[in-house]
Amino acid sequence: MNKKKLLSLIQQREGTKLDFKLKIDISSESGKKELAKDVCAIANSKGGRGYLIIGVEDRTKRLVGINKAKALDEEKIQQVVSSRCEPPIPIKVEVVNLDEVDIGIITIFDGGQKPYQIKETGAFHIRRGSITDTMRKSELVAAFEENQLLTVETCQIVNSSAEFLNRELIEHYFKSKGITITRENQQFLLESAGITYLDKRNRKLRCTFGGLLVFCDSNNICIPNNAIRIINKINDNYPRSFMINGTLLDMIDKTEEKMYTLLPKDYPVFAIMEAVKNSVMYREYSIIDKIIEIVLTKNSVIIISPGQLVSKGNILGDMGYNKRNMWIYDKLISLDEGKRFINDGNGLVRIKEAFKGKRKVRLINSTLDNCFKVVLPINLE
Repeated sequence: MNKKKLLSLIQQREGTKLDFKLKIDISSESGKKELAKDVCAIANSKGGRGYLIIGVEDRTKRLVGINKAKALDEEKIQQVVSSRCEPPIPIKVEVVNLDEVDIGIITIFDGGQKPYQIKETGAFHIRRGSITDTMRKSELVAAFEENQLLTVETCQIVNSSAEFLNRELIEHYFKSKGITITRENQQFLLESAGITYLDKRNRKLRCTFGGLLVFCDSNNICIPNNAIRIINKINDNYPRSFMINGTLLDMIDKTEEKMYTLLPKDYPVFAIMEAVKNSVMYREYSIIDKIIEIVLTKNSVIIISPGQLVSKGNILGDMGYNKRNMWIYDKLISLDEGKRFINDGNGLVRIKEAFKGKRKVRLINSTLDNCFKVVLPINLE
């Protein structure tokens, strides 16, 4: 790391990807545990690579320095991290001299194998601001799902029943695959498609999470976070808020109807719907305390989708989420007779074109709020 980069990091506050230490002690058991815990927490936090800066006082930014020979033995640090964290976390150990003071840097790379855990205790740690904490269940599920170690759509919903499913939608889905569903093959097909599972305790056929999302008209009874809230701050002739529920496709259609009702006739509603479709298709469903929100104000239309954008590269490159909800994607595309997703993959381009020559479209990938926002311009003043 060059001096300019290090100085830039020192000027920043501690956060999810940056931690300052006066010193580390890998000669003691407690010191080894603390180092492994800190590295694990930074590695599990979102935002790319992270840094442990050693020999700097956090509040004053005073350069204290390290004893290079004792404190930063790269081989020993690598051994501590690799022997105590699972899977192995890729790190790099460096020493940079600033104003004749040696400062230690441990760079923690995003190895793409989250979540990382402490072998000894089995604990999963994460950073919340400048604090190291234990990962919550929803965060663990999201991390497993992001790296294809778990598919939330096929998780079992124990208080459900196959009777909740819309039979017409089920038949339509299998027909799109060239399969005729009958009483004899129904259970086999539903289980094979991941729509239902057999409860071995009482031999009842129950629904998966994704099965309810796509094929159940009243899925909010079991999945209350599957909803779209429209907050109306522009049209006094209608209620202040609306709550949209139903199957995923129904929610899209109902939302579109509301947009045409609430917004001026010349507003490009299709641009809003591009963002809504992407939210429904690719939001992070493991976040159980948040729903999709559309906020209509006199200056903007804001579409808020739970979970950050998981992009293949540049956030501005497309609206697609990499490696999330592929099970849902397959089902919705198969059921999409209305061709809602006919241009899927080019949503951002169409949104930008709708406002070309006008105010700018803003995209906000918020680590702090763990959401993705699309802010569209509107002028009703």
